Amino acid sequence: MTGRSKPSQPGGFLRHNSLSLFFLVIFLLALGGQAFAGWHEFNNQQLAEGFGQVSFGRYLSSVDFAVDVSENWQSEYLQFLLFILATVWLLQRGSPESKELHKAGLESAEDQKIGRHADDSSPTWARVGGWRTAAFSNSLLLVMLSIFLGSWLVQSIAGWAAYNEVLLEQMRDPMSWTSYVLGADFWSRTLQNWQSEFLAVGSMAVLSIYLRQRGSPESKPVGQSHASTGVEG
Repeated sequence: MTGRSKPSQPGGFLRHNSLSLFFLVIFLLALGGQAFAGWHEFNNQQLAEGFGQVSFGRYLSSVDFAVDVSENWQSEYLQFLLFILATVWLLQRGSPESKELHKAGLESAEDQKIGRHADDSSPTWARVGGWRTAAFSNSLLLVMLSIFLGSWLVQSIAGWAAYNEVLLEQMRDPMSWTSYVLGADFWSRTLQNWQSEFLAVGSMAVLSIYLRQRGSPESKPVGQSHASTGVEG
């Protein structure tokens, strides 16, 4: 008896990866635009303060550009880190961003297809058990945490160097890295990004209870009840 082959999914590489490719392209365009605009703004400030202009390449390697990029990156990854962690246990009735109300917590091995409950298509590390399954079970959170901490460290070092440049221009003594990360400039830069990310995530969780976007997995089906939780369109 001849086995039936699985029907191939329509579309090629571009169709199957269009979401990630779209955001990669607009990320690169936005980063390039930020770099170009930031370079011009930096040179305008240099002229206003009586200093010489710098080349585009020198600006890209400057602490000013590094701190502007890294302070945005760390806040974005903190947003995802907290959202991933919070949605394990915390619920929002009526939101597709929440799990169903009876599924709070880490869920059972059977629900998560771990160990003997894994199927043939499950990743190897979900089946083997021990530290590898434990690590794989938290791998998304761990990677997000690593990127957040790394970019936050870069922000602190670049911001410290940029702040000391200003102090030296003002003929004042530079400060230590520890003093900078405990100071107002670092936390002003940090918190102005954090508050916007927290507002955006909270708004999405609440607005998706009552509003719809047909065809989006971030929304419930158009005709779904407002009270339905953990249901995606």
